[in-house]
Amino acid sequence: MSDGTARTARAPGTAGTARTAPAGRVGRRGFLRGAALAGAGLAAGGGAAAGVGGVGEGDRACDDLSGRAEAAVSVVPPFHGPHQRSLLAAPRRAAAFVALDVTAGDRAELADLLRTLTARARFLSFGGTPEPVGITGPPADSGILGGELPGGALAVTVAVGASLFDDRFGLGRLRPRRLTPMPAFPDDDLRPEWCHGDISLHLHADDQDTVLHALRDIARHTRGGLQIRWRMDGFTSPPRPSGTPRNLMGFKDGTANPDPTDAREMDRLVWVGRGSGEPGWAAGGSYQVARLIRMLVEFWDRVSLAEQERMVGRARDSGAPLDGDAEHDSPHYADDPTGDVIPLDAHIRRADPRTPDTAGRRILRRAYNYDRGTDDNGDLDMGLLFCCYQQDLVHQFESIQRRLAGEPLTDYIKPFGGGYFFALPGVRDEADWYGRSLLT
Repeated sequence: MSDGTARTARAPGTAGTARTAPAGRVGRRGFLRGAALAGAGLAAGGGAAAGVGGVGEGDRACDDLSGRAEAAVSVVPPFHGPHQRSLLAAPRRAAAFVALDVTAGDRAELADLLRTLTARARFLSFGGTPEPVGITGPPADSGILGGELPGGALAVTVAVGASLFDDRFGLGRLRPRRLTPMPAFPDDDLRPEWCHGDISLHLHADDQDTVLHALRDIARHTRGGLQIRWRMDGFTSPPRPSGTPRNLMGFKDGTANPDPTDAREMDRLVWVGRGSGEPGWAAGGSYQVARLIRMLVEFWDRVSLAEQERMVGRARDSGAPLDGDAEHDSPHYADDPTGDVIPLDAHIRRADPRTPDTAGRRILRRAYNYDRGTDDNGDLDMGLLFCCYQQDLVHQFESIQRRLAGEPLTDYIKPFGGGYFFALPGVRDEADWYGRSLLT
């Protein structure tokens, strides 16, 4: 098979040594290896255009409804490094969250697949011009972004699910110790077709066509080894009129997340470290939770504003806690022990009661709105694509989720899908690839 490569300043060595597929198996492994070799000509240097800069300033987030309050930024973190710093980037205007099943036949094919995925993610992050493949071959690129891909326009995060550690690839003893299939929580209505997956992809950019281009590119180059299980597209609303963007219930969506520019805080809350009890290969990664949450907006819109605010615990207009004046004021629960101002079952109070035993259990939230039109009954189908990262699923996300059980908002939201994943350690340099420490 002939696949296009990119014209670049220098080439990262990501392809590895080619293997010959057994007779009668021209499909997966040869396809994946060819795609990885095609990626060997992609740009990894030229760093100024694509990988410069860090996470945007002013990025905060919160214990609020979706948990993200941050200034809009246009800088994508560098692709190479010990962590996938893409997960720290402030959510962009357009996103896709995709769960995939691995169809590769053995461990060697899985390694080929991850090399290919790395090569494509690197190219899509750095940008460049695909090489022509000749007049007899298909176009090297979908063309929806024009002839040259912009650098620094896309953030890609790759994670693996518990099912990847089954018997297929001999990885069972290497499974991260907290990584299990996502359970159904008390107020969930999970649909199997919208849950779990071997691999997750989180793509986000300032423009929807950038996200769609990346999804098509990755699907094309990994066709022999990956199949999409479920996909949800999302978007981030602009601040209205200022401050934190709003979710589709009309409330500002996030206010007090840990600061992703604070490396010490990220080491404490987000990144898995050595000596944590996790397998050695997992150091530098992070647990990822995806939750697909439908909002029953037609019922919500018939609730009085005062009641909405008491369920959330914040003023809708300003985003301030009900005992405060401005969005970033801290609620004073100690001064309101019986919940006369902020009810004891308000969302923000259940999510983070700010007690000594809940300190240090915050999560880094990355969430988006979604709109899928209408359902079979003609009702609006919209809601929240929630994603978060943490060092420990049980003591961080699940402890919050247990406190939220039975909150008043459960009458107006319906979690129906998602999954638990583990964001792989970063791609350290041009010779590295996603999952290398896991598979070698």
